[in-house]
Amino acid sequence: MKVGIIRCMQTEDYCPGTTDFKVIRERKGAFAGITEEIEIIGFCNCGGCPGKKSVLRARELVRRGADTIAFASCIQKGTPLGYPCPFANKMKSIIENDLPSSIRFLDYTHDAPVKK
Repeated sequence: MKVGIIRCMQTEDYCPGTTDFKVIRERKGAFAGITEEIEIIGFCNCGGCPGKKSVLRARELVRRGADTIAFASCIQKGTPLGYPCPFANKMKSIIENDLPSSIRFLDYTHDAPVKK
């Protein structure tokens, strides 16, 4: 698996993505059960609300070799604050429709607890 990760631009100010990388290394979260080698092709943000730049960034990840696009948990699950992206479903739909059907998608990366 060659994965490109798209994260929330708002979240990157306080989250360096270490849990995303850890779950890939440890084969946990969305990567549990994956037996093939996992290579991280790229790790970028969505471009900011409403996520329109995410399509161009996903294209670039695929152009550079990604066969899987993972939406970091900050987008779909709102980790770590519990505030999911209000544009997450639309963003995913647009990217899925834009990329080749051979590209796999992961809706999240990890199940880290939400801060209270």
